[in-house]
Amino acid sequence: MRRDVVTMILAGGKGERLWPLTRDRAKPAVPFGGIYRIIDFSLSNALNSDLRQIFVLTQYKSRSLASHLRRGWGFLSYSLGEFIETVPAQQRLGEDWYRGTADAIWQNVHLLDQHEPEHVLVLSGDHVYRMNYRPLLESHRASGADVTLCVQERDVAEASGLGVVQVDEDYRVRDFQEKPAAPATVPERPDRVLGSMGIYIFRTDAMVQWLRQVTAEGNFDFGRHVLPAMTFGGADVRTFVFGNDGSGYWRDVGTIDAYWQANMDLVDITPQLNLYDDAWPVRTYQGRYPPAKFLYADATAGGRMGIAVDSIVSAGCVISGGRIQRCVLSPRVRTNSFSYAFESILMEDVDVGRYAKLRRVIVDKGVRIPPRTQIGYDPEDDARRFTITDRGIVVVPKEYRFEEIEEHSVPRLR
Repeated sequence: MRRDVVTMILAGGKGERLWPLTRDRAKPAVPFGGIYRIIDFSLSNALNSDLRQIFVLTQYKSRSLASHLRRGWGFLSYSLGEFIETVPAQQRLGEDWYRGTADAIWQNVHLLDQHEPEHVLVLSGDHVYRMNYRPLLESHRASGADVTLCVQERDVAEASGLGVVQVDEDYRVRDFQEKPAAPATVPERPDRVLGSMGIYIFRTDAMVQWLRQVTAEGNFDFGRHVLPAMTFGGADVRTFVFGNDGSGYWRDVGTIDAYWQANMDLVDITPQLNLYDDAWPVRTYQGRYPPAKFLYADATAGGRMGIAVDSIVSAGCVISGGRIQRCVLSPRVRTNSFSYAFESILMEDVDVGRYAKLRRVIVDKGVRIPPRTQIGYDPEDDARRFTITDRGIVVVPKEYRFEEIEEHSVPRLR
């Protein structure tokens, strides 16, 4: 275990662009990939990188997140110097809650006193990726930089949706551009840009110095305030390019469309994000569910086989005569005879009624979809009831009750 690094994970964001999935939970606590929560990926990366001194800074609707961390991540031994500690906002420095990413760290900088780390690794709890942080730490240490930020090469056409970092020939940071129309490109590669990943490794004394100065001026965000202030104030700000060998999978799942797409990436024949690698396990909390079950329903009457293809099916699911294609199913989902789901995400305790049809739908926990209901086939009808994105992804919120609202007008198959 590396004792010269303390990891601080920012997990207090509202995730407004993920509404209604964040209606009742913080963004890092949103279920992902069947059995995981989004924060599991940052935590697993840290543990697999031999980093076991971790503070998770929480704020918005944190009960679900705190419960998950307690159940699934309470196995480290504090007596051996290992810990994953949840730190809720406490108004330690005044009457304000966290006012931004940098302010969250600044309000908790006292946590570093007893550990006296040489470096602080700052992570976001709401990205899905696989990354060994050790090469980043070694690059940062060897360079002697005040801060090293992790970046990823992306196509220049994507720049309008990214925080772009401008660098010189030695990959020292020279400027920051937020969603630029005319972005700075990678040196000698005009078709590529460097997008910030929201991963920073600081020399501790430099971080404390710049946080004190920038927050005193009323500025509270790392990307918009602290890092530009350091760059233009004479600090040594460098970059570490992640995944140029083609193995780097990193996704900001901050919108419904991006979240849906990242889940769909998992059901590809050869997914970039490999959840089945024993050498790099993704840890999480799992309930004690029975195995998944597939039924040949109504066999005596000619029946229908329960089938799932190109899909993730978690423990406790019962596929009773329905067909699942390119879907991600969390534990204890049940699909009934003659139902069909395509490119959909069904969270825990969802029940899909007989003859119901779902296409590109995210169904949050505890929803019972009545027989013959169709979702994802009529945009106007879906928009009257649910959130629907520009790409046509429909979101049915947690514990939505069809029978209370639509018991006399269940849509029928055409």
